[in-house]
Amino acid sequence: MAFSDKTRADYQNELGALKDAGLFKEERFIHSPQSSEIVVEFPAGSTTKKVINMCANNYLGLSSHPEVVQAAHNGLEVRGYGMSSVRFICGTQDIHRQLEQKLSEFLGAEDTLLFPSCMDANAGVFEAVLTDKDVMIADRLVHASIIDGMRLCKAMQDSFKHSDMAHLEEKLQEHQDKRWRMVITDGVFSMDGDIAKLDTIVELADKYDAMVFVDDSHSSGFIGKTGRGTHEHCGVFGRIDIITTTLGKALGGASGGCVSGRRELVEMCRQKARPYLFSNSVPPVIVAGALRVIDLISQTTERRDKLEWNTKYWRKMLTDIGLDIKAGDSPIVPVMLYNAKLAQDFARDLFTEGIYAIGFFFPVVPKGQARIRTQLSAAHNKEHLDLAGEAFRKVGAKYGILGKGKKEIIEMFGM
Repeated sequence: MAFSDKTRADYQNELGALKDAGLFKEERFIHSPQSSEIVVEFPAGSTTKKVINMCANNYLGLSSHPEVVQAAHNGLEVRGYGMSSVRFICGTQDIHRQLEQKLSEFLGAEDTLLFPSCMDANAGVFEAVLTDKDVMIADRLVHASIIDGMRLCKAMQDSFKHSDMAHLEEKLQEHQDKRWRMVITDGVFSMDGDIAKLDTIVELADKYDAMVFVDDSHSSGFIGKTGRGTHEHCGVFGRIDIITTTLGKALGGASGGCVSGRRELVEMCRQKARPYLFSNSVPPVIVAGALRVIDLISQTTERRDKLEWNTKYWRKMLTDIGLDIKAGDSPIVPVMLYNAKLAQDFARDLFTEGIYAIGFFFPVVPKGQARIRTQLSAAHNKEHLDLAGEAFRKVGAKYGILGKGKKEIIEMFGM
């Protein structure tokens, strides 16, 4: 047979090498709804334990909000479990269009098209709107799903150094011979938590006749004065040509994504984007829940404001403890450890202390950039953060890294 004993042994050796290098990812099994406190089984087969969750994308705490859950129940009862079809055949319900219209209004876009996920949106958008006469100029730290989408497109690929606006301008000047130029960036960069310089990017795009694409998955619902995203935060609301984002983080935490932006570009995706044309529709239960989420976050900024307070409090606490964190304003707060095995061991010790956080390492982040990525939620209260901070202090002291910077930690543990 094709999968011979030798084949099996080769894969086992490769997996063993990942374990030896400290790069093997272990899954934890959650026995409760997503929230600031969750019940987790780890390692597999062990008894469960209640822990404080410091690493979910549940930024606004809406994943288990009773009104969202009830709306999902209503959607299930009124519109069914699933569409059993793609959108353009017989998979579009009235509530799909209602959600697209609400998202357009919320994001300041002319139109919106739902996708099964933001990864699907990123996989389909570039091929649908660009050709081999065009060029894509991406920040070098864009999300992996954007990179995959760019690979599927025939347009020329280029990049600019992370958040380096002078380098971006050089690239825009260099590609004036192309039909269209598209500047591509994350809104908030998911690994480091820093915010794109969208104000300058839009100015340069205007100057050099370029379009701007932003993946705002780690921004929609909570970045900006009213939570509209990085374009609101940077004062360029309504001036972004294409926004992709997700319903799977702050906007309910289930699944689903979208392309929003200029009407003609969205329509090109409706006509040509393969993940849209060949994937089942977003299930009615998710659409109904997301509709309620948009209503909740449009009525008040209370959750967004609490998240902002939590973020400032947590960042100051970790800094005062003496941990090496990435500077920024977003609720993504990476604790830098640089060594993959240290990140894994640190995460296991945190779990022992009642804190759920995961080590990130290659290939999720570059080699030598291992970390614990903490993420704040409006569902966290001050007691949660104080308990988590004490656990980070205790584990950091165990490994002798409090007050140590990158150079010292690498000297201690290697990269």
